[in-house]
Amino acid sequence: MIKKMKFSAGAVLSTAMLAGLLAGCGGDTNNAAKSNTDGADKPAASEDSMYSAPFENGKYTEPVTISTVFPIASSLKFKNGENIENNVHTKWAKDTLGIDIKYLWTVSDQNNAYETKLRLMLTSGEKMPDIISFRGSPSLISDLIDSGQFTDAGELFDKYASDIYKQAMAEEPSVWNPYMRDGKRMGIPILENAYNNDPVMYIREDWLQKLNLKAPTNLAELETVLDAFTNQDPDGNGKKDTTGLAVGFKNNLNTWMSEAGWIFGMFGAMPNQWNKTADNKLAYGSVQPEMKEGLATMQKWMKAGYISSESGLYDENKATEAFTAGKAGIIVGPYWMTGWPLPDLQKNVPGAVHKAYPLPAGPDGKVGRHGTKIASGAVLINKDMEHKDAFFVYQNYLFDNWANPESTTFVNGFAKGYDYDIAEDGTVLKEQDTDKIPGGWVDAIRYTLTYDGAIIPNLMMNTLAKLADGAEPANQYEKNLSERIPEQILAAKIIIDQKDSVMPEMFTGTPTETQLSRGDMLEKLEKEILNKIIYDKASVDEFDTFVEKWKTTGGDKVTEEVNEWYESIQK
Repeated sequence: MIKKMKFSAGAVLSTAMLAGLLAGCGGDTNNAAKSNTDGADKPAASEDSMYSAPFENGKYTEPVTISTVFPIASSLKFKNGENIENNVHTKWAKDTLGIDIKYLWTVSDQNNAYETKLRLMLTSGEKMPDIISFRGSPSLISDLIDSGQFTDAGELFDKYASDIYKQAMAEEPSVWNPYMRDGKRMGIPILENAYNNDPVMYIREDWLQKLNLKAPTNLAELETVLDAFTNQDPDGNGKKDTTGLAVGFKNNLNTWMSEAGWIFGMFGAMPNQWNKTADNKLAYGSVQPEMKEGLATMQKWMKAGYISSESGLYDENKATEAFTAGKAGIIVGPYWMTGWPLPDLQKNVPGAVHKAYPLPAGPDGKVGRHGTKIASGAVLINKDMEHKDAFFVYQNYLFDNWANPESTTFVNGFAKGYDYDIAEDGTVLKEQDTDKIPGGWVDAIRYTLTYDGAIIPNLMMNTLAKLADGAEPANQYEKNLSERIPEQILAAKIIIDQKDSVMPEMFTGTPTETQLSRGDMLEKLEKEILNKIIYDKASVDEFDTFVEKWKTTGGDKVTEEVNEWYESIQK
């Protein structure tokens, strides 16, 4: 039960003093004043019911504790002798907000160790921390929720979340769906950038020019380019050692880089996900009739050598190496590939040029691509947590100041000397200047409880597209984005320009009973027959036989269960 702070004159005074505190914590005076004004607009902020411990000047006067656990990704770097338990972030939380973050344990995030350790806690009946942030298996989140150890997070969110936090969550209300139980929102979605992983097409611009070709806008033009890149020696070495398209489908056809989902999108299909039908039902994409034309196209390209005969063995990274090594002319993937790994192409092939283009249309003018989930996991709040409001004090600050484009609290980054520094001449040093920052550049925002601080889903990509259209940066947030490499800004604009082609994954619930019992078998069956067709080891008509087998061995039951879930969230 939340304790109530006794109302006092000091509480009123504390709101008026907020500006001075924030200024002393790294924010500038103007923003601090704005935060003060914002606080004054929220009567509840100074009411005795808002905080579970004495709270003045935007922080708890005596530190309150949030206990948690944390996975340490291999890409997470520390400096100055710090670690996840004691670093610039934990110091910031204590100094700025009066929140003492205690880690019950941390673990390397290799080989699902974080998930495994959480499951051990669950099965052994070990006491859970105040909050758990988890991005990964929906079934683990479901099991944690069903353990009965966590509270109705939606109710707390309605009470404590700031306006900016609520507006961000409201951009896509369906993000709550996976965590609904009997009408209660049992987990707070961890928001991500919308369109972040949506695909765009990258083409070797120097090869196009050398062969006097134009970028393809439809399937026929695309096949002309694929043929030329495969058969007209675009790299000029006198060898037939290039392919038109770098693609890898060892894991899935519809995946996160060097993917093939868009090929099926040209025919109105999207494999490996649940799509919405015209009659407001959900249907599994890999078994829809439109798949046949996509499979026939890939079979044709494989036979013609437009894609590597090793593509079925390549994962996303391996397939991308063909493009960055200068041996493939087209690749499809997210806008951020312009920062990694595409720059490797110029390192491996001096003079090589790549450029982003829209995805081409199919014979009927269709363009289809997978979308990006704008929530990647959830925060669960222990029902026995003493200071449940503390999580929102923490997260509100990040949404109001880190994510909010109008804030100037974090002008250059999260912490000076970590994700930015200031040179003697006043130049702001960032990631690309890591060798000039003592101890190197580290991404300190990734130490935060929800991994990336706070994100307003649609803000970043839409802002990049606006800047690509020539808009002048209107605030510090936009100025920072305008400093990204021009290719990335252009790719983001293409993503936004083609946003109507998105075919989103519509099933965001926990795995159904039949998915758990037969999902692996159905997935294996799907991969085997689709690969056989692409490799011309089976005719395209074998697809119909596969669909029947898929349906009778569990697929129909899964479809029924998925649609029961879909109907339940629409009530």
